[in-house]
Amino acid sequence: MKTLSQNVPFLILALLVVDGLHFVFARALHDQMHPVSSVVWVLGIGTLEVAAFAVWQRRLGFDTFRRHAIFFLALGAIVAVSTSINYVAVEFIDPGTASLLAQSSILFGVGLGVWWLRERLTGVQIAGAVIAILGVIVITFHPGDFLRAGALMVVGSSALYAVHAAIVKRFGSEIDFLEFFVWRLAVTTGFLLLSAAVQGRLAPPASAAAWGWVIAAGTVDVVISRTLYYLSLRRLPVSIHSLILTLSPVVTILWSLALFGDWPTLLDLVGGAAVLAGVALVTYRRS
Repeated sequence: MKTLSQNVPFLILALLVVDGLHFVFARALHDQMHPVSSVVWVLGIGTLEVAAFAVWQRRLGFDTFRRHAIFFLALGAIVAVSTSINYVAVEFIDPGTASLLAQSSILFGVGLGVWWLRERLTGVQIAGAVIAILGVIVITFHPGDFLRAGALMVVGSSALYAVHAAIVKRFGSEIDFLEFFVWRLAVTTGFLLLSAAVQGRLAPPASAAAWGWVIAAGTVDVVISRTLYYLSLRRLPVSIHSLILTLSPVVTILWSLALFGDWPTLLDLVGGAAVLAGVALVTYRRS
């Protein structure tokens, strides 16, 4: 049987292949159904799959939720808003550019570490943060389209996801992984269901193609991708984990080009390169 460390390279490779698919699935579903509806069904499918596995393993108990109710409710609300924003944002911005901007979540995470955990940044880290912020500005502010709604939405979503990661790191490390994952998904889906019901957007997929994308997104983007994300986060230092994930936009751009023919503009690529370079400096120095 392979040791944990021997499995890490394969774990990283698998994560990179699927981590970049989040905005690709959101873009594919945008052509099939309303984003408010699609995000509910995607998270719902993922929740059912993980919950079924947890029940089969006899590792799902309501007591875990009861003892950590505030934690799960806060986490679920944050992730529900963040995911909904991403699914709407692809109407205004291509998946590759969105994925580049999503790396700003690492900067928000660093900021939370400085403010909340009283961490200190070196001069190189500060320089990296400034470079990455300049890259975000280049992507967000375009001549003739001064404030791009999609870019602002992705940056806002990234900030929320960074808050989610900080909360998980601070309060969720002692919870059994499988139970944590089930309840995180279940509460997130609950908030999304409530939001969709209020907006009258609970209609199921209307075609076989739509059902295919929903099931694929729920299985790959929710179950497989987030499982690999959290497992790799537990096995790697946060800085190394963040540094590796800066490669995921490359995968997103390739998938987006192959499926939709979408390619970021030259200005987006320049800004994205600055974001990735800045994030790499920040996370490398943290390691």
